[in-house]
Amino acid sequence: MNKRLALLLLIVAVIAAFFIFDLQRSLSLEAFQASRARIDALYARQPVPVAAAYFALYVAVAALSLPGAAVMTLIGGALFGFTTGLVLVSFASAIGATLAFLAARFLLRDWVQGKFGDKLRALNEGVAREGAFYLFALRLVPLFPFFLVNLLMGLTPIRTWTFYWVSQLGMLAGTAVYVYAGTQLGAFKVSAGLLIAFVLLGLFPLVAKKALDALKARKVYARWAHLRPKRFDYNMVVIGAGSAGLVSAYIAAATKAKVALIERHKMGGDCLNTGCVPSKALIRSAKFLSHVARSKEFGIGQASAAFDFAEVMERVQRVVQSIEPHDSVERYTKLGVDCVRGSARITSPWTVEVQTPAGVMTLSTKAIVIAAGARPFVPPIPGLDTVGHFTSDTIWNLRTQPKRLVVLGGGPIGSELAQAFARLGTQVTQVEMLPRIMVREDPEVSAVVTERFRQDGIAVLTEHKAKQFMVDNGEKILIAEDVSKAGGGKEVRIAFDAVLVAVGRVANTQGYGLEELGIGTTKQRTVETDDYLQTIYPNIFACGDVAGPYQFTHTAAHQAWYAAVNGLFGTFRKFKADYRVIPWTTFTEPEVARVGLNEQEAREKNIAVTVTTCGIDDLDRAIADSEAHGFVKVLTQPGTDRILGVTIVGEHAGDLLAEYVLAMKHGIGLNKILGTIHTYPTLAEANKYAAGAWKRATVTQGQWAFLTALQAWRRGETGLGSPLGQLGALLKDKRPAYAAREGH
Repeated sequence: MNKRLALLLLIVAVIAAFFIFDLQRSLSLEAFQASRARIDALYARQPVPVAAAYFALYVAVAALSLPGAAVMTLIGGALFGFTTGLVLVSFASAIGATLAFLAARFLLRDWVQGKFGDKLRALNEGVAREGAFYLFALRLVPLFPFFLVNLLMGLTPIRTWTFYWVSQLGMLAGTAVYVYAGTQLGAFKVSAGLLIAFVLLGLFPLVAKKALDALKARKVYARWAHLRPKRFDYNMVVIGAGSAGLVSAYIAAATKAKVALIERHKMGGDCLNTGCVPSKALIRSAKFLSHVARSKEFGIGQASAAFDFAEVMERVQRVVQSIEPHDSVERYTKLGVDCVRGSARITSPWTVEVQTPAGVMTLSTKAIVIAAGARPFVPPIPGLDTVGHFTSDTIWNLRTQPKRLVVLGGGPIGSELAQAFARLGTQVTQVEMLPRIMVREDPEVSAVVTERFRQDGIAVLTEHKAKQFMVDNGEKILIAEDVSKAGGGKEVRIAFDAVLVAVGRVANTQGYGLEELGIGTTKQRTVETDDYLQTIYPNIFACGDVAGPYQFTHTAAHQAWYAAVNGLFGTFRKFKADYRVIPWTTFTEPEVARVGLNEQEAREKNIAVTVTTCGIDDLDRAIADSEAHGFVKVLTQPGTDRILGVTIVGEHAGDLLAEYVLAMKHGIGLNKILGTIHTYPTLAEANKYAAGAWKRATVTQGQWAFLTALQAWRRGETGLGSPLGQLGALLKDKRPAYAAREGH
């Protein structure tokens, strides 16, 4: 018989016997108390055999992950006293844990690593690098049962000897507290010592966590200890004055901390200067022109608009300049922030060197917040440098309108700008390597936006890979390869005057000292942080685009609160960053707004959902505005009105989404949205109608039959052929009467 199978059957048989014969009852304080006199007498006559039997039993319980180890530890203290009991329990528990570890490794590790090795690569690398520390943390701070630690660590590459000695050491303090509590229980009376033992049991995880944090900090700060200042210039230094940096500095100043904000370029960061603000200003001008082109839909026979592209782009800059004072040096200086213009470099965990126009200055600080943002990613496509290119950072310098524009990328940035330029009269070709644009959204969302793009004259080339740029007879050409199954690698030549590269953004993680400090980056090339936004140094935090996982202005501001508060007050209490309800909007027309799960994510994660879709085309206000298109799609937990995710496609979708964001944040279900008055006629009624569609879809055939029969009875209708006579059969049918869909 296969050795693994034989061992597995043996373990299962022993565990089954333990529960079948109710052996757990023997491992209880009540059973021990009932037999206490006999056991004490036996131990007095034969101390070694009794201790050996206890030791062997403890090892078996720990090795088989059976319940009762905690009770046995208390019994050990009561029976053998503190010193002997501590020695027996400490070694028995460590040996038993190691046997469980080895069993899990022998039975499951090869299968688990073979099937999930790619997903576990980061974990394996972390355990190989610092497995002893991870295990020590788990042993010292029992956040979940020790038997799970034994089994799960057996699936990792940690060495057996390392597992044993770290387990022995890590469990020693907790074991000592339990054994001591057992010595007090041995008298079976309440005593001061017993009360102290139980208090220690309650406080131990907290004290141990603090001790572990201190040990970890001491380790990571060791090589910098000689550079730690005796006093600090600042409570916090923030690197980067984008959304995350501004909010961090604002919070620090509001709490009366002394804070410095370093920015090498412009206050406001990408969002104000090259991102959200200028793009929305351009989109607004383009949308006006689209309405002029649709004048007949509004009952206006003929309309036209003359415009100058350069003036449109100047308006964009005027909008930026109008908002600049909100993020200006003057405003933040008045708030109490020391604004420093220059390039920052972290030279130790407590010092930041700044290269300013006036020279180099060094700032010492208790905490550092890295909010260095991100930049457009430019792929290494042959010939791209030769023809020149724009990104979302540089497109705003344009003053001469390109007649033909190629947009590389089908994400939010590429899609927003492609439509805006097309509506301004540029011939736009959008090239996307994936099967559809806006691939993070559900397929029908991509289809709606793609159709509108084509109506706007955009040539949308999905499943096309930009292969090479070249200049042929003075004309700029993109060679794109059709990577679809039907295309078979066919090459397409696209002539253009300008190209916009919008294939994503990459975090700014180089050039300011992270490498020297050993602060790592993730696979997504963002700064590596924990749940509290801490780096490996407890006083250095990262937030915003540089930290990920979301690159939105509002999530940067959201993270900044956690980074600032944890940096300033983390000694007393820290807060985990909360990403449960993250909304976002792509400002194409129609707008696409989402919060939580969408249907394709639910399917990928195998999460069961009920999908309810309500069209906006039937909404009175949408009809009156000639914007009768789009839909609200709500995902709920099957059998409840709990909202798991919402996607809205249509006019002002981003504004409509706010109601669902609030609902998800505070646990408000669709029933309460349905019971809330919404102003008529507004687009917000779409949210209520979606809740109504969900409600109707949850009513069963039997419930409808009951209502029909009830009303018929009240009208005086009776008989076998009446609705009342048919009710019995219909009540057995509990299927939903409307077409909400169940899916993954």
